[in-house]
Amino acid sequence: MTAARSTETTTRRHMHAFPAEARERSAGVLLHPTSLPGSYGIGDLGDEAIVFLDWAQSAGVRIWQVLPLNPTGFGASPYGCLSSFAGNGLLISPQRLLQDGLLESRDVADVPRFSDDRVEYDRVTEYKLRLLRVSWQRFQDGASDELRQALDAFVQDPEQQAWLPRYALFRALKDHAGGKPWWEWEPALAAADPDALERAREIHAEEIRFREYVQFLFFRQWHQLRESAHARGIRIMGDIPIYVAHDSADVWGHRELFLLDDHGHPTAVAGVPPDYFSITGQRWGNPLYRWDVMRDTGYRWWVDRLRTNLRMADIVRLDHFRGFAAYWEVPASEETAVHGRWMPGPGVALFETLRRELGDLPLVAEDLGFITDDVHELRRAIGLPGMKIVQFGFGQDDSPHLPHRFECATVAYTGTHDNDTARGWFKTAPEVEQKRALAYLGCKDEHDVAWEMIRATYTSVADFAIVPAQDILSLGTEARMNTPGAADDNWAWRMKSAELTHDMAERLRELGVITGR
Repeated sequence: MTAARSTETTTRRHMHAFPAEARERSAGVLLHPTSLPGSYGIGDLGDEAIVFLDWAQSAGVRIWQVLPLNPTGFGASPYGCLSSFAGNGLLISPQRLLQDGLLESRDVADVPRFSDDRVEYDRVTEYKLRLLRVSWQRFQDGASDELRQALDAFVQDPEQQAWLPRYALFRALKDHAGGKPWWEWEPALAAADPDALERAREIHAEEIRFREYVQFLFFRQWHQLRESAHARGIRIMGDIPIYVAHDSADVWGHRELFLLDDHGHPTAVAGVPPDYFSITGQRWGNPLYRWDVMRDTGYRWWVDRLRTNLRMADIVRLDHFRGFAAYWEVPASEETAVHGRWMPGPGVALFETLRRELGDLPLVAEDLGFITDDVHELRRAIGLPGMKIVQFGFGQDDSPHLPHRFECATVAYTGTHDNDTARGWFKTAPEVEQKRALAYLGCKDEHDVAWEMIRATYTSVADFAIVPAQDILSLGTEARMNTPGAADDNWAWRMKSAELTHDMAERLRELGVITGR
């Protein structure tokens, strides 16, 4: 089955959206901030992040890739967030709040004993939310004029005004409803009736202000950390999921942009068709965009979304890029993705608008999975690098995912957040793939596989070589970040303090020098 083709997708116009000067041959590490060590149950934007940046600089690493930084919803997945604009308050560093006088030592004197290996999201969320509310009270009672002015400037900034009032109200209403999804709220609030919302803003004014404050803290700390990265010659690579969660401020606040019925339920949802790996395909369940309405509004929502994300990152990975060429539409009544159909995506028109509004687009196309010619044509037409995964290279001889097949406009990985670690993959791979891997990589057993994959990735012609921290540490399946399709135990892995050693940094630096990274 081939994807539906859009005349805009197959255009011969070439945009070269990714600025050439940003495509300097370099190496990076994939490590989400939640995986950093620390005393508060989850990695954050404090000193441990600086320790990691110092290590990365010593290793010759010039890119730090993170997953989406938005506030997570059900399952703690960064790919199913309550907003695609807001920042994740769980990443706010109590240490930095102490330094800013927004917490006192007594406020953190009773830190619970959290796991060092895994993020216990329910416990961490309860503790950090309490800490943030204490901080908000401290701010109200005695914040400096400078901090108060900074908060006011943040809230009133036109870029925040595009999303912050809606998001803060959404969080206030969701909390008031006991966490229920927005379509189960009072009908007038679910429908975003203007009069009902005006009354809600008055009733929940204090909670709205608190949610604005949390966003102020997140962006303040993130920008400070990003400046620290830049001072070390390190750029941030962020991540934008193509779709958003149904229970999000995005869908609630912009129902007209999504395929929904009168009650706010999707009429069709996102997914991928049946393939070699799944006879029923994957039914993701995200509401689909009404691309015709988005086009008529000048793709304003996407322009605002990308503008916000480019404030958080220097390069942005577009997840499920193939959906911009053509996407798999599944009727919401279907339990599997079998009876879907290909529909044309926005194609080049979206990216022309984004570039006209925002300038050069330092984007990376995640072009993995079921890829057809129209996807390749779209990526090349707008001048974006694609992705290759070395782990995928051993399922066949002369695979396009083997380093000798790469082209320069590529971001090469040993594996991504959705893969097992290199060592974990090898241990469970079919024997024929193990033999291919050992022969190709020139190693003897599983103990050498991770670093030989790193070497193969670095020595390739790909402009960017990105390595998950777990592979630098040669960890097994216990350190896997995400297993697609599994409901539990994802996104929780944490690195131990000082686990990335000086010897590992030296080894990476030497490899970077000899391979021109």
